[in-house]
Amino acid sequence: MSIQAPLPDRRKTTTFTILVALSAATAGLIYGYDVGVINSSLVFIRKDLDLGALPTEILASALFWGCVAGAPLGGWIADRFGRHKALLLSGILFAAADLGMSVCGAFWQLLAARLVAGVGVGAALVVAPMYIAEIAPAHSRGRLVTVNQLAVVSGILIGFICNFSLARVTGGNWHILFLVGATPAVVMCLSLIRTPESPRWLYQRGDRERAMKVLGRIETAPEAERTLQQLSMSTGERKGSYRELIGPALRKPLVLAVMLAIIQQATGVNTVLYYGSILFAENTGASAVQAIGMNILVGTVNLAFTILGLLMIDRLGRRSLLLIATAGMGICLAAFVVMLRIVPDQPFILLIPILAYVGSFAFGLGTAVWVCLSELFPSHLRGRAMSIATMMLWISVSCVAATFLSLVKAFGISSVFLGYSAICFASFVYILLSLPETRNRTLEEIETFWSRG
Repeated sequence: MSIQAPLPDRRKTTTFTILVALSAATAGLIYGYDVGVINSSLVFIRKDLDLGALPTEILASALFWGCVAGAPLGGWIADRFGRHKALLLSGILFAAADLGMSVCGAFWQLLAARLVAGVGVGAALVVAPMYIAEIAPAHSRGRLVTVNQLAVVSGILIGFICNFSLARVTGGNWHILFLVGATPAVVMCLSLIRTPESPRWLYQRGDRERAMKVLGRIETAPEAERTLQQLSMSTGERKGSYRELIGPALRKPLVLAVMLAIIQQATGVNTVLYYGSILFAENTGASAVQAIGMNILVGTVNLAFTILGLLMIDRLGRRSLLLIATAGMGICLAAFVVMLRIVPDQPFILLIPILAYVGSFAFGLGTAVWVCLSELFPSHLRGRAMSIATMMLWISVSCVAATFLSLVKAFGISSVFLGYSAICFASFVYILLSLPETRNRTLEEIETFWSRG
């Protein structure tokens, strides 16, 4: 299922566009570092603050509940005041929260700081892919939006490596890791000073001259003029509403976006990325230091397959990557359950299907979902639509993070992972039947496709 046949790729992406994308993608690095840091830090925080299973789950999921609030806030600010201002505000929030976490001495203080951090991350991860998609030319939009996910997994790996160093010293040093986390937020705020507003947002606000100026730095003059003509025929200067978003023309892409957001998290990858140390230490026979070291392998595979997905997304297309990913994840989780019964005390053998599972996720769901969310909607509604879909994503990941340890305690790791495997296969069927291919289509062509039913 494809919107139209792909156009030949004869254009190049400007250095300016790449630098703007990298600046916005720093938001992904912020989130990824937090995931990597909290994964292994939980081992030491639990001991330092004397936390049981429930407080640990609450602390692990607090960032995500903050993201639930941050997603609609970011979407509203992006549509009302601009993508650029929304990104800048999110960076300031996260920098302040990480500085707070670096001096926290009590559970409730750490919890409050992580909620604030979540608001910043939730807003940033709505706005960053949207902003990049609106800056990027059609032929490289998939790769450039995926740079944000590449930054996420790079941040995760950096966090894992920092935590491996932490494992060799005293647990009290977890405060330092959060202090370091403020650095990318400050870098993002500084880099955004010299980046422009989205040309599509400028056009919908009536500033045709500035929109054309930004487009002229992204594309050749004829291409920029063509984009401007498409904008005038599609979005124009309309101001969107939620009523329009749930109307007949956009109801189907909205449902599709929400389902993709839920699928990305309901397939369970954050059980490994957030609880990897506890998972390996308590279920595979690995020592605490081995378990934290195994996280580095997980992070490395995550990064490598995200790069592969980035290289392939504009060649194979979004739909193909998602189908490969969901099928591969389901098979890998089922294989892990079988191997857990055959070789229960061989941690590095049991690590193999987990690495394949994470690699499958990184190749498809980790990359293509954010691209799809950023390109399924018209410019004047993109912020609202992405905030709804992303809010559902954070609710999903919050539920996964807040229930994983309790589910394992109640049903066992095998039953829980078999459940996630079944969700992966169900997701494969849904994507096969519902998702059109958007590769090499301009945002305005995608909008026209939905408006024609």
